[in-house]
Amino acid sequence: MKAAFTIAGLVVLATLPWWLDNPYILHVLIVTGIFIIAAISLNLLLGYAGQLSLGHVAFFGIGAYASSLVSLGFDISLLTLKPKPVWMAMLAGIAAAGLCGWLIGRIAFKVRGAYFVIVSISFVEVVRLVAVNWVELTQGPMALNNIPPLSLLGISFLKKPSNYWLVLTVAVISYVLVKRLVQSKAGRAMVALAENEPLARSVGVDVTRTLVLATVVSAAMAGAAGALYAHYIRIVDPDVFLFIYTVTMVIMVVTGGKGTLAGPIIGGLIFGLLPEGLRAFSIKPEIQWIIYGVLMLAVVYFLPAGIVPALKRRLRWLS
Repeated sequence: MKAAFTIAGLVVLATLPWWLDNPYILHVLIVTGIFIIAAISLNLLLGYAGQLSLGHVAFFGIGAYASSLVSLGFDISLLTLKPKPVWMAMLAGIAAAGLCGWLIGRIAFKVRGAYFVIVSISFVEVVRLVAVNWVELTQGPMALNNIPPLSLLGISFLKKPSNYWLVLTVAVISYVLVKRLVQSKAGRAMVALAENEPLARSVGVDVTRTLVLATVVSAAMAGAAGALYAHYIRIVDPDVFLFIYTVTMVIMVVTGGKGTLAGPIIGGLIFGLLPEGLRAFSIKPEIQWIIYGVLMLAVVYFLPAGIVPALKRRLRWLS
């Protein structure tokens, strides 16, 4: 039954551009899908490894900037790089985000709890200041413009339907990757650390190596989401590092159900599409955000474990 629902859902999502004749809604779904990929990556770190990162948007922004710069090329006093194919640029963005994840993991996991949160927030602020002030490379507040769309195997992802299918494909790959990882020995070690670190240490779990692995994979996936965002929107500025984007990812994970595979997807669809759905009823912006906040508080209060765990309990009770 579960497999049938999954296949049916994928068929509906895959065929959506054929029967949805509304470019704006398709645009909203593409952007929501990109942030769902970022939320899936954060869920690996927050939900399974038990590490709250409030600087996760840094990896998203690094992926966006690195992919944009490699595809556009740049000429600075230290280095000159000619424009590269966009698919290569996206791989560079993923690699850059993963490398930063490794560096931050090696440094930050010397501390725990509130100290790790402070380190993650400081990291994103440092990266944002670099993007603002290194004008020679990033154009600062003027932004990187005319970023080329992705082109792969002769297919140009310029129109919305092709971008939608691209984002859907990356989201499915991200989901499968996280699923395979959490079901592996390394994934079980992450869960053990999140539940009881002293006990995990006592049975031989290498804490630093396990958490760094989670950070690298999580950062690389967030970098992929950032690269998709850059080549879809085709403009990147320092606002990509705004704290509200991290908050959005955390909301998607926590309300959907952290530590569950479907949680970021359900939470992402609800809280990614909700503002646009409210806007369709011509509700004033301040009222929209009040409704958004009330709904989020209601989910946290009545479903403290998240929407997906609550649905699972309900289905078990009905069966």
